[in-house]
Formats: sequence, structure tokens, C-alpha cells
Amino acid sequence: MGLNVVQKILKDHLMEGELVPGKEIAIRIDQTLYQDATGTMAAMEFEAMGVPQVKTDLSIIYIDHKTIQMGFEDADDHTYLRTFAAKYGAYLSKPGNGICHQVHLERFGKPGKTLLGSDSHTPTGGGIGMVAIGAGGLDVSAAMAGLPFYLTCPKVYGVHLTGELPKWVSAKDVILKLLSILSTKGNVGWVVEYFGPGVKTLDVPSRATITNMGAELGVTFSVFPSDETTRAFLKAQGREQDWVELQADPDAEYDRVIEINLSELEPLVALPHSPDNVVTVREVEGKTVDQVCIGSCTNSSYRDLMVVAKVAKAWVDKYGKGFAPHLDVVVGPGSKQVVRQIDSEGALDYLFEAGIRLEENACGFCIGMGQAPKNEAVSVRTNNRNFYGRSGTLSAGIYLVSPETAVACGLTGVITDPRDLETKYGLEYPKVRIPDEFIIDDKMVLPPAEDPSKVEVYKGPNIVPPEPSEPLPVTLSGEVTIKVGDKITTDHIMPAGQRLKYRSNVPKYAEFVFESVDATFSKRALENKERGIHNLIVGGESYGQGSSREHAALCPMYLGVKAVVAKSIERIHRGNLVNFGILPLYFENPDDYDKIDQGDKVEIPDVRKALIEDTKRLVMKNRTKNIDIPVTFNLSDRERKIVLLGGMLNVAREFGGKSFKEIEIKE
Repeated sequence: MGLNVVQKILKDHLMEGELVPGKEIAIRIDQTLYQDATGTMAAMEFEAMGVPQVKTDLSIIYIDHKTIQMGFEDADDHTYLRTFAAKYGAYLSKPGNGICHQVHLERFGKPGKTLLGSDSHTPTGGGIGMVAIGAGGLDVSAAMAGLPFYLTCPKVYGVHLTGELPKWVSAKDVILKLLSILSTKGNVGWVVEYFGPGVKTLDVPSRATITNMGAELGVTFSVFPSDETTRAFLKAQGREQDWVELQADPDAEYDRVIEINLSELEPLVALPHSPDNVVTVREVEGKTVDQVCIGSCTNSSYRDLMVVAKVAKAWVDKYGKGFAPHLDVVVGPGSKQVVRQIDSEGALDYLFEAGIRLEENACGFCIGMGQAPKNEAVSVRTNNRNFYGRSGTLSAGIYLVSPETAVACGLTGVITDPRDLETKYGLEYPKVRIPDEFIIDDKMVLPPAEDPSKVEVYKGPNIVPPEPSEPLPVTLSGEVTIKVGDKITTDHIMPAGQRLKYRSNVPKYAEFVFESVDATFSKRALENKERGIHNLIVGGESYGQGSSREHAALCPMYLGVKAVVAKSIERIHRGNLVNFGILPLYFENPDDYDKIDQGDKVEIPDVRKALIEDTKRLVMKNRTKNIDIPVTFNLSDRERKIVLLGGMLNVAREFGGKSFKEIEIKE
């Protein structure tokens, strides 16, 4: 049997284990990326490992999340990251150079290589044939230190693409269609590989849009083959030497094949408050729109903004007016290269003439850093997530759409199927092709210092190194400090937006854990910790979906959370829980979720012994209701040792330089 693209790359990078789905494997990581919202803590973790220089082929830090610099904390963090990169052998992309995923695709990604990033949308790199994985910062730091990355060998969804996208339908509609099929939950342990004749009809920016939002599926990564289209994109970036052909073998097999005929797709929209709440635009057309935001790492490429600009120009030329006067249209380009390229072709003027607000080349509105809509607003956006409260306005509804649909909504002032721009308003669908040569200027990427010994790493007062957790106790005894429902995201657990400036200061940032769900949680949890009472979190399906932010585990650890018990837990968050010594547990019978409430006193006896003996099963005693609830764990030998020792920071401190096979743990 031949190999698919996923198997080929994993086989080439395999360091431990066998390529058997469901088994733990370890792979070599070629490239890593940090960004400034997760990177400061991750950099401190790298320093704690005592490694003098990064050991990957390339490690790069992007400043793209906190570019507004709402206080000295952000500027201090950026100075810390710049000096850290110079000293330890990483590159640094300065603020204004662009969003990490867009810039990495343009300037650094290589087909057939592996990329590990402390951002959940790192899988964007799959658009050029990389195995690109989002992970917690501690995992990324370990890879920078030369350690392998551990993951469950995945099953592979093969998405067979046929046909060609109709006019006014684009890549965003492809991934929204797949989200409508697979949803945001139930895909842990899977990856997506795209194949079939429809692949060649999609340019690289379109492929990257699709792999970017694979993160919303909850899969580990998504990947396209590397073909002549990939080669042309890299050649236009002056990087043709980085191209390799990478195709699935003719007799390759997949664990499940999903058929998508591109020719049959129509414009789609994800309604509030989940990316899988997908309907056709026709089903909600006519609703008044208050704001349109075009950009984010999903849809801010040259291709996307040129489509928007050309449609806007055609509208202005035909009707003598721009975007609807009652709303704001915000455009956030993905990179400095995108801005310069569209400007060189006059498209920036098209956008200004139509009445846009130009945002910096940064994450911006997608993570709630500015452009919060008004109360009860309808905000149409091209970003990848529409979680409750993520925009900065709790009462607003965020509608996720393609650039085509977004510009149609902006011009008409109501939710509009973009096909109506042609049938009702007489506009032609613009033709956009990728340039033969992009404008290339890497001056805002700083190389490492030639002499690291001369670099002093700057640490301002907001830089507070993380404290290690206590080892797992013999018995967990405490209370259910909070009970939450299904699809709890890392935004629910740890807010972004204006709180981002505290990412380097865990004691301060921990004050805001579950802020939008229960603002009293942090205070109650800390009081329990000080009284020696263990905190437990109870969740429903798909707990911890969304961002890779390890603070959603790190801050609860600081507050004394020792276990999360849920119906299911998403991959990245589960890994972060393990890394910080929090035990991920699952209800053996999902209906038992209803037998436990917030405030119940609980006990899990002999938990340490159970992990050492790998019993797979524990009993949680609900002392308040006098009920025994069976729970399970499914941890590899490596993960059990990490939890028993209280997290990876303790492992690095006590067993630095040893393999996990050499670590012995006693009761």
C-alpha cells in the first residue's frame, strides 16, 4: 500500500514509536514559531531549560498580537522577546511586518518540513505542504531545545476535491462546508489531507485559508500536496530552491474519505457563536450589518484583498458611492508585503476611495485587540473564530464569511449573497492571479546576534517567571470549583483582548480565569488553594477548544486546579494540562456529568498509585451527594510521569538530559 502525504512527512521525521493510529509517536521538528501573546512565557520556559542556543533549522518570533501596546507591559514584552531572540539564536519579526502565519507562509515555510508553533493556527503552513502543528509554548520551547514533539499518531481524513469553485465562491466556503460536515468537536486524533483534481484549481493563499481553519475542526493539522502551484508561489517569493514535490502515492489510502465537489458550493456563513454553525448566506440575507472586518490570518492575503479592492472599485465606478454609510469597514492586511503589493497595483487607493479604515498588519480585531463592535451588533468578519465575547463585546454576534461575502455586505449594508453583486448590481467577478514576483523586503526580520555573549536579555517588572506546580498528591480531595457546559473555549478560560498585556505575569493574569463565565472563580480557587483544598473543573463536550494558549492551563495550575473532568477535551488543551501537572479525566459514562454540581465536595482516592500502575480507571467520590462516579484517563507512559511530577517544568529541573524511559517514579 502506498503512502499519503501525511504518512510520508511523519515517516521522514519519526524519532520514536510506530506509525500506528492511536499510538504515541515522537517527531523531529524543523522549524518553530512563537508569537508575542504566547511567546513571552514560552521564552521564559526555554530559559529555564538551560539550553544555550536553539537547535532547530529555524526558530522565529513574531510580534503580531499586542502591537497596539496598551501599556508598558506590551512594550517591555517585545523588548524581552527581541533580546531573547538575539541571544538564543532565533529570528524576530518586528511589529508591522505582519501576522505570523501569513509571513511564515510567504518567507519561511518549506514543503515536506515540520513546523511547531505556539499558536493554534500554525497549521496554515499546510497550505504549502508542511506538517504544521499548533501547540502549547512549553512544547515549542522543548522543540527549540532539540527535543522531539510527542503526539498521537493520527487517523487521516482524505478530503477528495473535484470540480472548480464557481464565481463569488472561495476557499473560506470550502472550509465552512467541511466544518458543517465534521463540526468543531469529535476530531481529536485526526488530521486532514486534501487530494484530487480540484486541488490544482486552488492557489496557495486559498489552500492556506483552508488549512488555517482546520484548527476549528480540532484536528492536529491539515495539509495539501506540494505541486507546481506550490512551486510557482515559492518562485514568486524568490524561494524556488525551497520547493520539493510532495504527492500521495496513487494507491494511498485514508481512514475516511469525504467528497467535496467545488463546483457545487455556494457562499456560506458561520452564525454566532461557533465556526461550525454554518448555513448558506441566502438563509440569513437581508439582516442589517453594523460592522465589516476583513483580514486575520485566514483571509488577509494578496489574493483576498485584491478581490475586495477590485469589487469595491467596480461599485464606486458604477454607482459613485462606497461602502454603506451606516457601518465601518475595517481592513487588516496580513503582512507588509501584502500592503506594498496591492499598493503597487493601485488597489490600496481603491479601498480608501470606497471608505475603508486601514488597520495595522497584525492580528487586531480577530483576537479582540480593537474594533469591538457596538452593543448587539451584527459584525461580519473574515476571521476564523466567532466565540462568545471574543470580539470584545459580549452582546455582539460575529458572522464568519469569505472576503467576497464580506465586501458584498459592506457595500449593500445588509447580509448579502455576493452572487447578487453580479445578478442584481451588474458587477463582474474580478480575476486575480498570483504575481510572478512579489515585492520582497525582509528588513523587519532581525537575525540572531553574531556574538550572543554580548546580549543582555531585558526583563521588565511585568516579566514574572512561572512557578512549578506541586507533584500529584496521593489523593485528590477538594471541590468542584466550577462546572461548565459544552464547547468551552480557551477564550472562556483565559480572555484575550485587553488582558493580553498580563500574559507574562501569571499571578496577575490568573485573576481573570473564567472571567466571562464566572468572575468569582479565581478568588474562590485561590482561597481553596490557600486552605489546602484541591480545585477541580467539570466540563462537557469539547472542553478547551480554540486557541493554543497554554495560560488556559498555566493560570488554573497557579490557582491550585489539580484535575479537569469532562466528557471530552481538545488536543492542544489536553497537552497543556499535562504539561502543567493538571490531570485530564473523562466521565466513563457521559450521563454522569449530571450527577455532579459546582460546589460539590469530591475525592479521588489513590490517584497517584493509579497513574503509576496505569489502571486507566479511577473513582471520583462525590461526598456531597454520596455517589461514586467512575472516571478514566488515557495517558502515555511519558504523560503519566509528567503529571506525577507536577508538570514539565519539574521534569526539566529534576531530570534534565534524561529520556523519559530513564525516569522512575515511586509512590
